[in-house]
Amino acid sequence: MAAVLLLRCGARGGRWALRECETLSRRCLKTSHKLYSAVYDPNEKTFEKLLIANRGEIACRVIKTCRKMGIKTVAIHSDVDANAVHVKMADEAVCVGPAPTSKSYLNMDAIMEVIKKTRAQAVHPGYGFLSENKEFARRLAAEGVTFIGPDTHAIQAMGDKIESKLLAKNAKVNTIPGFDGVVKDADEAVRIAREIGYPVMIKASAGGGGKGMRIAWDDEETREGFRFSSQEAASSFGDDRLLIEKFIDNPRHIEIQILADKHGNALWLNERECSIQRRNQKVVEEAPSTFLDPETRRAMGEQAVALAKAVKYSSAGTVEFLVDSSKNFYFLEMNTRLQVEHPVTECITGLDLVQEMIRVAKGYPLRHKQADIPINGWAVECRVYAEDPYKSFGLPSIGKLSQYQEPLHVPSVRVDSGIEQGSDISIYYDPMISKLITYGSNRAEALRRMEEALDNYVIRGVTHNISLLREVIIHPRFVQGDISTKFLPEIYPDGFKGHKLKDHERRELLATAASLYVAEQLRSQRFLGTPRIPITKSKRSSWELSVNLGDGIYPVAVSKDGSSFSVEVDGMKLNVTGEWNLASPLLSVTIDGTQRTIQRLSRDASGNTSIQFLGTVVSEGQEICVIEAMKMQNSMIAAKTGKVKAVHCKAGDTVGEGDLLVELE
Repeated sequence: MAAVLLLRCGARGGRWALRECETLSRRCLKTSHKLYSAVYDPNEKTFEKLLIANRGEIACRVIKTCRKMGIKTVAIHSDVDANAVHVKMADEAVCVGPAPTSKSYLNMDAIMEVIKKTRAQAVHPGYGFLSENKEFARRLAAEGVTFIGPDTHAIQAMGDKIESKLLAKNAKVNTIPGFDGVVKDADEAVRIAREIGYPVMIKASAGGGGKGMRIAWDDEETREGFRFSSQEAASSFGDDRLLIEKFIDNPRHIEIQILADKHGNALWLNERECSIQRRNQKVVEEAPSTFLDPETRRAMGEQAVALAKAVKYSSAGTVEFLVDSSKNFYFLEMNTRLQVEHPVTECITGLDLVQEMIRVAKGYPLRHKQADIPINGWAVECRVYAEDPYKSFGLPSIGKLSQYQEPLHVPSVRVDSGIEQGSDISIYYDPMISKLITYGSNRAEALRRMEEALDNYVIRGVTHNISLLREVIIHPRFVQGDISTKFLPEIYPDGFKGHKLKDHERRELLATAASLYVAEQLRSQRFLGTPRIPITKSKRSSWELSVNLGDGIYPVAVSKDGSSFSVEVDGMKLNVTGEWNLASPLLSVTIDGTQRTIQRLSRDASGNTSIQFLGTVVSEGQEICVIEAMKMQNSMIAAKTGKVKAVHCKAGDTVGEGDLLVELE
């Protein structure tokens, strides 16, 4: 009788974990070029002690630079983050409240008390939370504590989309046609939308991160968009004011990194391509952009600097633009903080942006001129989230991280993360696990390294989006640079379904799975390299197997030839070689000359094995309930058709991984 190997293909079946350690922001080399190669002058005094008003990977990122600059650090944390990596990395750590952000990381009174208690001289806000809160910056200034960021005037001016658009116009920055005031009600929204011409974008004046934004194509959608956007804006920002502007159809999202000091100097540090998005939130970024020519790059950079000077900006900041197919560009907004995707800029310029922010805040002038800013090579960043990519391209997943292994053995890889094995991904905070960055002398090399890094990223414990990231970076349109903010819905109009195996990939997978099974069988007959029953040495060299893949069952014949296997699939013979280190979660195999990295996800007592290989296909279902996490809507899908028997939760309940919510019969 043929042995049966249950095969589950792809990352969806994988459970994964992540940790943060001293390898945070690991620099990788391309000849003599580092991912960022800033010089730290021990004689240039800045601050003795700095508090980071944030958590996770960005807090760890700031701590790394502070260590190199000789600055002691203070971490704040909620009670559930007491054992978080940023807490362990800092010189001091103080709890500021319970898990909800409003009672901890947004609790200004508690944070101000910690600053006084620890005598911190400066505060770096990271991104999110209080990073663009003018009241927080004002309170710090009143206490004589330095805010690592711009002054309150710039935060106020650029944080309000209505005011920032007017300032941009006055600074001769290209702006999107639209209504410059506050929209009073749905009727006025319809009137304005008709005057501008459909489609229009309705968005929160105080918004960001894709929240409070709706596209409307007619009067009905405008009324509905006004209602939903105002509600979401009030919930997310405490400000329900809305503006309406022309929607630029099929645009690219390209942003310019700027850096300015308190002496009137300002630089643009080239662009970042951020067009791969879901729900108006970035997923994959790169620098530079394949789309910009030197003239357009310079024009965008000069306008970004003009806007920074118009508001007397001092610190690192980002001016975001929408760019149409004719390379016309329009001001979108300015973020008065460090961006999530700043590592790709550090890779191609060699600058440490956190260090530059600290220097500027202390009052030092910039050390560089515009002519000094290079574009060296290419960098790509993938945002690795604890999300299910098969649900609206990524809805948050919660749970405990059980295993983690960074792909730092892959050349020119940097991982910025703030979670370790055993950590919980909770409903209270953003589900980002890490930022995976690869660098190359050109785009093709950076993308090859990203593909390899994603294949070698071992993460278990919660659902993750690595399968989606991998599919994006190998897709022909992405490789050709043919992208826009509509990339994901255009490529996957029915949602992401995982990697669709081509015939040769299916044969490779079947051959690999069968070879792995045989290797495990041979290993089970040995103990420390010695036969368990030496006098009955097995001479078996061939196996007839049946492999379950998806909905199909495939006969596979395997014969062992030295350290390799000859596998017959579909009447074709494939040669499979590998080290077969079955204690490792990663296995590197070569199938007829093609190298593949597979992950061994699980093996049960009966020998059934699940492995990860290029992606997977998932079933569709009917939405049965919705959970809210970090103000984002999370849908749950029924795995089969059925009648709802019982509902075990009500609106407003906090639910955890594995909680029974709905019963079907």
